[in-house]
Order: sequence, then structure tokens, then C-alpha cells
Amino acid sequence: MTYHVYMLKSLGKKSVTYVGYTNNLKKRIILHNSSKGAKFTRGRKWKLIYKEKLNSKSEAISREYYIKNNKTLRNKIKNENLNSFTL
Repeated sequence: MTYHVYMLKSLGKKSVTYVGYTNNLKKRIILHNSSKGAKFTRGRKWKLIYKEKLNSKSEAISREYYIKNNKTLRNKIKNENLNSFTL
């Protein structure tokens, strides 16, 4: 089974990001935007700005942790929108 690590950017006045992993990216983003995703994401609208495909859950968890804790990488993705996606 493949997993995705992803980063979302909020569409509000103050832009914040959220990093997560899932095995069904489209469904997960729909949940975030309908306030049924992670508690942090509730009440905001989100845009997918980064995704990465991995081969196992353990790889996805490890990569998610790395991105969440690497502020330089996270800000680079956020500010440059290196990969902007539409689902």
C-alpha cells in the first residue's frame, strides 16, 4: 500500500501550514476542508501545496516527522509553493 505525506496551506488571512500522512489523499483533504480532519485543521479551508508518495506507513511517518520539525524546509515549501496541486 502506498502512503502520501502532504502539506496544506490555509486560505485565510493568516497563512498556516499543516503536515500529515494518509493512504487516501483526496479523501483526507475533503475531510480537512469539511472540518472532520485533525483538530488543528477544523474551521479553516485548505489548499494542497506539497505531496510525496512513499511505499510504507513507517516511511510516511518518518518523513512527516522530518518535515514537521524542519522549519527551513517547511517555510521554503510554504513561501515558494514549489508544488501546488489541484485534486
